Amino acid sequence: MLGLSSPWIVERVETNLSAGEVEVWVALPKQVRWVCPECHSAAPIHDHQERSWRHLDTCQFRTIVHARVPRLNCPTHGIRQLTVPWAEPGSQFTALFEALAIDWLKQASVSAVAKHLRISWDEADGILGRAVKRGRARRDAVAPRYVGIDETAYQKRHEYVTVVSDLERGIVLDVADDRRRESLDAFWKGLSPTQINMIEGVAMDMWGPYIQSTLEHLPDADSKIVFDKFHLAKYLNDAVDQVRRSEHRRLHAEGFSPLGGTKYDWLRHPGSLSHLEKCVLTGLRRQVERLGRAWGLKEMAMKIFDLSAPWAAERNFKAWLFLAMRSKLEPIKRVARMLRRHWHHVRNYFVHRITNAGSESMNAKIQRVKARSCGFRNRERFRQAIFFHCGGLDLYPASVRRGQ
Repeated sequence: MLGLSSPWIVERVETNLSAGEVEVWVALPKQVRWVCPECHSAAPIHDHQERSWRHLDTCQFRTIVHARVPRLNCPTHGIRQLTVPWAEPGSQFTALFEALAIDWLKQASVSAVAKHLRISWDEADGILGRAVKRGRARRDAVAPRYVGIDETAYQKRHEYVTVVSDLERGIVLDVADDRRRESLDAFWKGLSPTQINMIEGVAMDMWGPYIQSTLEHLPDADSKIVFDKFHLAKYLNDAVDQVRRSEHRRLHAEGFSPLGGTKYDWLRHPGSLSHLEKCVLTGLRRQVERLGRAWGLKEMAMKIFDLSAPWAAERNFKAWLFLAMRSKLEPIKRVARMLRRHWHHVRNYFVHRITNAGSESMNAKIQRVKARSCGFRNRERFRQAIFFHCGGLDLYPASVRRGQ
């Protein structure tokens, strides 16, 4: 039940009914030669240290494992404690207990796990922290081909963390404070030249600090940066909504506006509209001509991304830009000017075919984790939670490794 291996043996077991505990003492036979846990060279025993670990409950009783663990006097490394097979170094819990806690932490908050496993909040948080630490130490140094960069809210008042994801594997690679240029610099500097050269594309939104950092650290970054088409859709939808609001105010001042309650009809994808909704929208486009033109230009721009050939996308973008700049719709013209400035990075989509949809999905998962935990005290705990739930890490102790 304890998962002991030779030469450890169970010395005695006691049950304390009033305390609701089972206590197990394990011991080592005498006159056995030991080796240093670091260099594995023979080392004599220096002294013994009394240690205790919380184990999985035996029926309804908390189970405590006790042992006098030898400390060895290694000629090379000095005093080192012998590694026990049932627990990770420095832990107050057996490996099987930590594995159970990790399973629970994947499904519930630290507070809930601490309550139901009858441990303190700090002890549950310590299990999570150790799991992340060993998971990151085990992570392969394989560079991703496609990287997604996005920010996610840490707290209100525009406090963010930068999240870097592997778009193909769907895992978080790095989490950094804020969304400044320095936030991303640390990620690029942590990659080897081989890993840097393996990166083929980077999906991001049009945030200046991210662009500057990527251009500085990634070779040939101009051909690898891909501005996310879903962020472009957001800019276009915002422009359409601005036109809708201005037209609604104008028509309302004249006595009647048919645009009341239609905000989301103009923002939805046409494919999601029913036949009746399409007919209503067509009638409104004819009735409110300026808004109809804005909506048509938005849909025309998004259809460019359905094209497969870069040259066709280039030709259609120039045609769209010509119409947008002569539309007499200032919100649409502002977006058109922005797209004209950044078209060389938007155009890379037709080469790499990547978007930040994976990063946005990861962002939604991170926000669910934050909501379940009712927020975090500081960024470091938030960072650990992101790696724990979204890092794709091997979190379990070595003796109970499980499939991820």
